Amino acid sequence: MCKRSLKALFCLLPLVFFSSAEAGITLGATRIIFEAKNKEENITVRNESDKPILLQSWLDNGREEDSAVPFAVTPPLTKMTANGQQLLRILYKGAGLPQDRESVVWLSVQEIPASVEGKNTLQIAVRQKIKVFYRPAGLTGEAKDAAGSLQWRLENGGKQLSVYNPSAFHVSMVQLLGEKLEYSNLVAERFMIAPGERKTFDVNNGGFNVGAAFSFRSINDWGGQELYHTKLQAAASTTATRADAQ
Repeated sequence: MCKRSLKALFCLLPLVFFSSAEAGITLGATRIIFEAKNKEENITVRNESDKPILLQSWLDNGREEDSAVPFAVTPPLTKMTANGQQLLRILYKGAGLPQDRESVVWLSVQEIPASVEGKNTLQIAVRQKIKVFYRPAGLTGEAKDAAGSLQWRLENGGKQLSVYNPSAFHVSMVQLLGEKLEYSNLVAERFMIAPGERKTFDVNNGGFNVGAAFSFRSINDWGGQELYHTKLQAAASTTATRADAQ
């Protein structure tokens, strides 16, 4: 169950913006789609500063315990010249992930500033993280239709709104907005609905009624945002329609 408040969400914002503002490196993509037919996927890292740095990279599943994943990134540690760039290769070991649905792991790229000889200065290692979606061959449906297939319904007398993902793909959400529903920065929580997962949102001020409208924004394979609208139906789940398809 997902219980959130705007206050909690906005408290997270400075952490997110700090990482973006302070980082001397930029990544060539905001997410990586790893198609099973490919032996590897690549991403370019650029050092935007005029000083050399050490670049450390690794993959994990986002959990502190048992975080090992069947992927490798190379080089895991390398020196980058000032204003230089580095190609990271991500390799799948060939086994260890489900083949009937998409899986997600996290790529962490950490910039370690070079120390200044003879000076007692504080060195801060800045880390950026992006999602790597491993997509097996032959999955049912298409990723572009996953957000529109989400099933929404009222629960607990309209005081909660649940969403179920029947697709084989993850859906990353940015916003969920309605008259009594406002989660305006789900990015701060890296909010995502996995294949076959159900999540629940609390509704403000006494709850939703049948026929209430709300909208949400999701992120597509290219990192762009897509807007969806829907209205709640009586005693049934409802799906949403993409704004440009109405």
